[in-house]
Amino acid sequence: MIEGVSIVPLRRIPDERGTVFHMLKATDPHFDQFGEIYFSSIYRGIVKGWHRHREMTLNYACVHGRIKLVLYDDREASPTRGELMEVFLGPDEYSLAVVPPLIWNGFKGMTATAVVANCCTHPHDPSRSDRMDPFDNDIPYDWDVLHR
Repeated sequence: MIEGVSIVPLRRIPDERGTVFHMLKATDPHFDQFGEIYFSSIYRGIVKGWHRHREMTLNYACVHGRIKLVLYDDREASPTRGELMEVFLGPDEYSLAVVPPLIWNGFKGMTATAVVANCCTHPHDPSRSDRMDPFDNDIPYDWDVLHR
């Protein structure tokens, strides 16, 4: 695990009418503050990343399809500096990934289409974030499929 990152199992309530997918409540111990919520779709094999936010905490949940979320810690004073973390998110392993500021992150679509919700702590401001090409950078990660 990367220092400050948490993966929180989320509740699903299915019945004959459909399913309720809980994500984040103001009473949750991991809730910080509300800035904005948005949804991002991603297609199979596409990578959205790398990016990091200087002040914003991200709260990702994949409500449809499946993604591979990858995190990288290059924070100077962090005890987990240099660590990589992979998390697979989707309705089958329904969880919330809480990503603190300054953690590089990106995700790859694993199904035809996936939908990711992000309830972040600040309204998005591009001037307060950094971006890198997902394939040409100093992060020691290869987005290709690993046949293990």
